[in-house]
Amino acid sequence: MVEYPVKRPLRRPPTHPGAILRQDVLPALGLSVTEAARRLGVSRQQLHRVLAETHPLSTEMALRIARLEGNTPDLWLRMQQAYDLWQVEQRLKDELAKIEPVASANSNA
Repeated sequence: MVEYPVKRPLRRPPTHPGAILRQDVLPALGLSVTEAARRLGVSRQQLHRVLAETHPLSTEMALRIARLEGNTPDLWLRMQQAYDLWQVEQRLKDELAKIEPVASANSNA
């Protein structure tokens, strides 16, 4: 699988890894939530929370999914990180705009 760097800033939120699991991965593997949870060694409820996008994908879950799908946990963790970063940037947008970078402050002296 070819991976592409994310260009910032994004105009739309990155996709939560749970949505990718729910819409693409599980159907492609022909797995129900119950069967996927069993194979991953987690509770159905735990997997459902990620698929419903109400909980982040943990490092442990990234390792389990990567093993199931045959890719790397880094891929899943980067997706979660991009999603989290975008959400926090949106929440702190006004506050972050008030922070002057150190490089800019030093060049004015």
